[in-house]
Amino acid sequence: MPDWPARAVRGMHDLLPGAASRRRTLEQRIITVLDRYGYREIRFPVVEHSAVFSGMGESSDVVQKQMYAFADRGGTQLSLRPEGTAGCVRAGIEHGLFRSSEPQRLWYLGPMFRHERPQQGRLRQFDQIGVETYGLAGPDIDAELLLIGNRIWEQLELPPLELELNTLGTPEDRARYRQQLQSYFLASADQLCKLDRERLQRNPLRLLDSKDATTVALCQDAPDIVDSLCTESREHFAALCALLQQCGVVFRVNRRLVRGLDYYTATVFEWLLPGQGAQNAICAGGRYDLLVEGMGGPQVPAIGFALGLERIAGLRTETTPAEHPHAYLVIAGDPAPGMALAETVRSHLPWLRLLVHCGGGNLKRQLRRADRSGADYALILGATEYADATIALKSLRTDQPQQHLPWQELATHLARLYGRALADSPADD
Repeated sequence: MPDWPARAVRGMHDLLPGAASRRRTLEQRIITVLDRYGYREIRFPVVEHSAVFSGMGESSDVVQKQMYAFADRGGTQLSLRPEGTAGCVRAGIEHGLFRSSEPQRLWYLGPMFRHERPQQGRLRQFDQIGVETYGLAGPDIDAELLLIGNRIWEQLELPPLELELNTLGTPEDRARYRQQLQSYFLASADQLCKLDRERLQRNPLRLLDSKDATTVALCQDAPDIVDSLCTESREHFAALCALLQQCGVVFRVNRRLVRGLDYYTATVFEWLLPGQGAQNAICAGGRYDLLVEGMGGPQVPAIGFALGLERIAGLRTETTPAEHPHAYLVIAGDPAPGMALAETVRSHLPWLRLLVHCGGGNLKRQLRRADRSGADYALILGATEYADATIALKSLRTDQPQQHLPWQELATHLARLYGRALADSPADD
C-alpha cells in the first residue's frame, strides 16, 4: 500500500470524464465571445516570484493569509498565483507589451490557488478566466468590458444576474475616504469582531464588504464615497453609467461596493446571483490604472475582470456529456487493416469521433462494448467483410437495417448521415 492518502488535497478537486467535457464546452463558449470582441489569449506560469504579488497590497487577505508561498531548493521565494492580474502585468512588462502605442486586449484561462478554508463556493485550487485591457483610460472601455460580461451570460444561458457598480475614485479620493471611514468606525471599534478590527487598521474600505452583522449595521450610517470624489472621478463614472444605459445594460449603483485587492482605483463592479447568500458573486473586476507603473512598467491605465468557472458551472444544468463516439469500429482477426481504414476515415472526417476496439475478443463481446460506449453506429469488420473489402454499418440507437459498404465509400456515407462536409484533409474542416 502507498504511504500517502489516495485522495486529492483538501479543497482541490478532480474533474472526471463527462464533467471535464462539460467544463471544456463552457470554456469554449466564453472564449468564442472574447474572440468576437477582438481579445487575444496570453499564458503565463502558475508559479511566480512572491514579490510579483506584493502589488496586490499588504492589507489584502490574499497576501496576509491565503498565499501558497514557499522557498525552492535555491532559496528563491516563490508563490502559486492567487489571481491572474499580477502575473499578466509582469509578463507584459517583461516582454514589452506596454511599450506599444496599441492598446492590449487580453484574456487568460487557468488555475489559481488560495490557502483558505474550503467551503461551498470556495476552493483552494479553482479555475478562472480573466479579461484585461491595457492602454485605454476612458469610460468607453469600461463599458465594453461590461458588455462582454453581459454577452457571456447570454451565451451561457445563465439565470438573471444583477450588475452592481461603484467607483473608488483616484488614489487621492480613496485616501480621503479611507480617513473618513477610519474616523467613523473608530468610535465603535469595541463593537467590531477581531477580523474587522484588523481591517480597520489595515484597510477600512474592507469593512464595507464585511459579512459580520454588527459591521453591516454600522455601515448603514457610514460616510458615502461620493462625498470624497473629485470632479474627474465623478465625470468618468457618470459617463460610464450613461454609456451602459444607452446600450440597454441594467445595473445598480452600490456605494458600498469595494474590492478585496488594494490595487483597484475608479470603476469597480460585480455580477451577483440573487439568493445565493455570501457567495453570490459570479464575476468581479474594476480599474487598476496604477498597477503597471507600480510594478516597474510604464504608466498604463488598465481594467479587467475575472470569472470563476466552478461557480458558473454550478449554475448550469447540463447533465449529458457530448463526448460519446459517433462510431465504434469492431474488428475480428488482424487489426491492421481496420486501424488503417480508421485513419483514412479520420483524415477525411476531422470532426468524427471514431473509437476503435482494442484488446481482442469475439464479435458479440465487442458489440456489447460498442453499445456501452454510447456510439451511434457500430462499424463491423468480420471475416466476410475482410474477404469482400466491405464494412457493415449497424445502427445502435435506431431500428435502421444494417448496411454493407465498400471501404472507399465509408467516409462519404458517414458524412451524409451527419450532414457534414467530406474534407480532403483535416485542415479543410
